[in-house]
Amino acid sequence: MKIATVAFYGCTLGLLAMGLRELLSGFEENRCSMTYMFEYPEYRRVQLPQRVAQRYPGYGLYLYGEGLYARETRGLKLSGAPVLFLPGNAGSYKQARSLGSVALRKAEAMENKFHLNVFTVDFNEELVALYGGSLYKQTRFLHECIKAILRLYKSQAQPPRSVVLVGHSMGGVVARALFTLPRFSPQLVSLILTQASPHSAPVLPLDAQLLEFYSAVRERWYSGAGDLHNVTVLSVGGGYRDYQVRSGLATLPCPVGDPNKLSLVVTAVPRTWVSTDHLSIVWCKELVLATVRAFFDLIDPNTKQFIDDPVQRMTVLRHHFVRHPVRLLGFQEDAHIRFPGPAEAWTEVNTLRLAYSSPKEPQVKYFLFALSSRRKAYSHFYCRNSNLEMTSWLYGCTRMEGSVCVQGVDLSWGTELLPAYKAITVKLSDLSSISHLVIGASNLSGRQFSVECEWLILESRTVTVPVPHVLSFGLTVSDVTLSSSGLFHNIQLQHFHQVYQAFRITIMGQCKTAKDRLPSVYRLTVPWFREDSFSTASLPSVTEIPAMLHTSRPGNTSSALLQLHTAPNCQYKILVRTSFPKVLGQVLRFCGSTLPVYTAVGLLLALEGQLKALLRTGHLVKMSEAVGGVALPLKVELPVYLLHLLLRLRWFQEGWTALWLPPVDGLPLSSLDASGGDAEPSDWPAPEEEWTRLLSLVLCLLGATVAFWGSTLLELFLRLCSLLLAPLHRPSASRDGGTLHPWLQLLLVPSLCLLGWATCGALALTCAFLLYLYRVLRLQMSKRTLKNVLNLAPQQQNGEKEKESGDAEGQNHLKECNGAPVLSESVLQEVTDDLQLHLSLSALLTLPLILSAPSLLHWARSLRYSVRLDPDPCWPFALPVLTSTILLINCNTLTLRHSKLLALTSHVLLPLCIVMVTISMLHLYRVTHFLCVPLGLLVLACRL
Repeated sequence: MKIATVAFYGCTLGLLAMGLRELLSGFEENRCSMTYMFEYPEYRRVQLPQRVAQRYPGYGLYLYGEGLYARETRGLKLSGAPVLFLPGNAGSYKQARSLGSVALRKAEAMENKFHLNVFTVDFNEELVALYGGSLYKQTRFLHECIKAILRLYKSQAQPPRSVVLVGHSMGGVVARALFTLPRFSPQLVSLILTQASPHSAPVLPLDAQLLEFYSAVRERWYSGAGDLHNVTVLSVGGGYRDYQVRSGLATLPCPVGDPNKLSLVVTAVPRTWVSTDHLSIVWCKELVLATVRAFFDLIDPNTKQFIDDPVQRMTVLRHHFVRHPVRLLGFQEDAHIRFPGPAEAWTEVNTLRLAYSSPKEPQVKYFLFALSSRRKAYSHFYCRNSNLEMTSWLYGCTRMEGSVCVQGVDLSWGTELLPAYKAITVKLSDLSSISHLVIGASNLSGRQFSVECEWLILESRTVTVPVPHVLSFGLTVSDVTLSSSGLFHNIQLQHFHQVYQAFRITIMGQCKTAKDRLPSVYRLTVPWFREDSFSTASLPSVTEIPAMLHTSRPGNTSSALLQLHTAPNCQYKILVRTSFPKVLGQVLRFCGSTLPVYTAVGLLLALEGQLKALLRTGHLVKMSEAVGGVALPLKVELPVYLLHLLLRLRWFQEGWTALWLPPVDGLPLSSLDASGGDAEPSDWPAPEEEWTRLLSLVLCLLGATVAFWGSTLLELFLRLCSLLLAPLHRPSASRDGGTLHPWLQLLLVPSLCLLGWATCGALALTCAFLLYLYRVLRLQMSKRTLKNVLNLAPQQQNGEKEKESGDAEGQNHLKECNGAPVLSESVLQEVTDDLQLHLSLSALLTLPLILSAPSLLHWARSLRYSVRLDPDPCWPFALPVLTSTILLINCNTLTLRHSKLLALTSHVLLPLCIVMVTISMLHLYRVTHFLCVPLGLLVLACRL
């Protein structure tokens, strides 16, 4: 193995490790509060009809309860509003305890005026994120559960007509799939709330059933949709802590202009402001509280059931999940407000800024700002307060008597809750009927608070900063210094709009004088998606903000924006650097699912190099050298790029379609359409996405790295196994060790096919792979035996014998030394060639085994309910793979070298790699289909 090759792949392995580290741990610590149960949780099983129980033996429906409530509902006599929790991939029905417990405490705090009945579904913890065969089964069972839940309320005077669904992970996808069932009535579900659910696409498209399921759901919600407009759906992504389901996948694919679908990231949810991992999003107290508050605000006090008005539902959800005005929902202020208090309580502010801290003593206080002298000079009025208890605190005066406002309107609905205080910005051009602004700063309870306000020209407070290039590696810095004494600033991060970009934003704040100030709040906001993130800092401080995107910019809209709520009379310096480790993390977060394709390309190109060496020299190069020589991305990427260019031509597209070729797959990079959901998948590459070819080069190198080090580890593992198994076998120097008799091969192939049909195709593949590994292990033992024998042979006498013998004798496998036969070097070379061939093929066969592993695990977990996996995504395509695996066991380089098909096989591999990269990025199961071609050709080459 060349040192340069090892050094090169060592560097690329370091890059891969750096990206994985950023992906798995390069985020903030978990700041979620744990949700606790105050009493022991109980799960009361709901009896389903016998036909349902027999059809779905592994599933179940439960009612959550605690303490007295659990005892009262023992007979399933219910009067609350039904909520059904759906666990996700390998999720437990007991995960509903956080939602159920908080809802129970909320009802008790309201003296049980109304309450929730939280149900939960047991899906047997199935691995549906990677195996799509159970998704329709879960969907049909969910339909039965909804009907069973509604039957429990038939005796009520006003029974519920619908059930609210809360789905975690794949449970949210199953909830939306309900509407694809032909006999499902959309009126049975009015609201769906999903947590970290991959709505746009599966995380890993490992089988065709999974993609067909997603396609059916997407088509139903896009096309069908007259009867779905009244269904409200809220999707919440977990942020960067959730590396299993990135938040870009949590966006809802929906028609343009649908007002009842809402997608956001949990970091943007008011009162939450934290990122959650894939499991903690279920029990994160901040998010659970927001969810329960929203549910209780959605209940009609008269019917004690969820409201039917979709407009009101969306109003409530936006109140709790988008913009919280820090007041009770439904609170109606008088149209004309009168201000109590004496004239001495009024103070007119003539300065550009107000900074007020209340005294400890209770008092009535109002601040008056005249608009007449400010309309032309300023565009906005900004104000914030900390600890002010009053929900209404900013008013517009419509009637003045002297220096006192006697009548006004409430403007506080525009208040926004931030991590450190409440803030509001009003546009002066919208206040044409108002003469003055009034700040209500009364301290009636004696609780101290502070208020800061100012007039501003928003345009002058906005600074544009071009971000450094992604390939600057952090050496280039974009900086800006804010010396203004203002309270609010905008930093426009120009050209920051792609998901592969990642930056470290450093904000250094310092003040001239040391005194108590409100903390600064930094908000990174994205105009095209609700993925805002917040940071707070008390000055002086140095704050570092990781800046990355969950979705790319749709069209030519604005770039990301950094909002700074600053302290007055302080200086802020903002530095923007490219973070190369985070760039690698973003590449793996969005495109890591394509690495199996590029790994397969690396292994196929290595096999191509070995076969061409066999044609040229009669011997195979070592596997490590063959894999090490594939680090030429242009060999595949340049033809793929040319193919993408041709596919932009209409005549080429028509020819492609006429040949019944599948649509072209691009890299899985999220971009949003105008509706806020993922854009419709396009069959043809977009001209503006040529930069993705550079990203493909990086992925090609990373795939070659996985192929190189993976094959190296496989070889070391097989060496170790051969050492452990050597005492169990008689030493042999034959190249035929581990081969099968032809009759045994003819028996094994149909037997394994029958096993795959009767149980699971992945199980048959695994058995064939183990038989193949035994062949490799025996070759490894034979090579070690030959080396030991040749090292023990007397070299001097062996050399004299070779001088005396003729050319023909020099080619013999046996020589005489002191009357005993001695093996020659040529036998060792033949065994080594066979070993290198089978090492390459075993590495190649590992890919179908890994890609089919989820179905094997699913079959093993459900074995007590059914011996046969149905549907089995591996079964039709496992036949050629396992047949080739068994027949290739007897293959050797001697027969392969003289085959007429060897040249054809070696020349087919590169075009095969090009087509694989073109149409397998979003269909990983096609990798197995493509591998059938070289395996089948090698089987024929060994026999022709």
